[in-house]
Amino acid sequence: MNVDRVLLAAPRGFCAGVEMAIKALAWMVRAFDPPIYCYHEIVHNQLVVKRFEDLGVVFVDDIAEVPAGRPVMLSAHGSAPEVVAAAREKAGYVIDAVCPLVTKVHHEVKVRASKGYRIVYVGHEGHEEAVGTMAVAPDSIHRVETIAEVAALPQFDEPVALLAQTTLSHRDWKNVLDATAERFPDMWKPERSDLCFATTNRQSALMAIASRCDAMVVIGSANSSNTVALAKLANESGCTRVFRVNNADELPDDLQGVVGVTAGASAPEDLVASVIARLAPRDGVEEVRITDEDEYFPPPRNLRELLAAIDIAATLGFGGPVDDRPKVNDRQVHASDVLSTLAH
Repeated sequence: MNVDRVLLAAPRGFCAGVEMAIKALAWMVRAFDPPIYCYHEIVHNQLVVKRFEDLGVVFVDDIAEVPAGRPVMLSAHGSAPEVVAAAREKAGYVIDAVCPLVTKVHHEVKVRASKGYRIVYVGHEGHEEAVGTMAVAPDSIHRVETIAEVAALPQFDEPVALLAQTTLSHRDWKNVLDATAERFPDMWKPERSDLCFATTNRQSALMAIASRCDAMVVIGSANSSNTVALAKLANESGCTRVFRVNNADELPDDLQGVVGVTAGASAPEDLVASVIARLAPRDGVEEVRITDEDEYFPPPRNLRELLAAIDIAATLGFGGPVDDRPKVNDRQVHASDVLSTLAH
């Protein structure tokens, strides 16, 4: 390679929802004997999934595959109500690691459906988040992804509400939003956009460097919606060479000049470090930061209670004072560091 400089987008990598989900599954690995089951991939990243599989986590696409009494985690993408109910009936212990932003959309679907709305939901066909969201009110919701699909919708007699998959590209969302508003001028939409702030921030950070780059590297898996959206946005920005890679081994050997690097919301920071090491820029790395993210999503309540119980038991076991013990504070622990620890 002949890379002069790397422009490193910030924010990049893990979002608050992914941070919460990965740390929650890591705590389950430490609290229970294997196997531990997870409904769908905990997040859409091959490296993350492989690390947990090596530790005895079994990822399934049907709760029926889970032996009775085993602990189960439900993925960050959100699950259909019947899946949650089946898990609670069958599993010995259930942690629902759904991202709070997805929970917000599920709540909006439930409320609007109960008020008699027809819901136009913008989302990717077959994506786990879209499947789980549509299952909240299947008789009231219509999924669309393109302007043509909006045009093909029937003329509803009921009022119309517009909701969205959280990881959509802002550009894709805006086009469908405008088309839906034109068809249904009186439609309801939430005051605060359903689009994930982290997804939007990563797209804005990419746009801040794209015009300066001879090539762009987007780190993340092919089934990660927000990662694919980043690669698409890089192409649309006029960058002539865009590469979505799972890891540094997939980089082409002929990169040169200024190379931009970013990572989807499910990609750990050690992948970013390995990509930069492989690029080996002669003039170093310039991080271009457009905003700081300080959002934090705590672990699900029942997991917090489990951790507190384990903490108390460990304190008593070592003869320490229960009342004065340090509090468990996962906010100070980064998921990328947790993954690195698990790998060793």
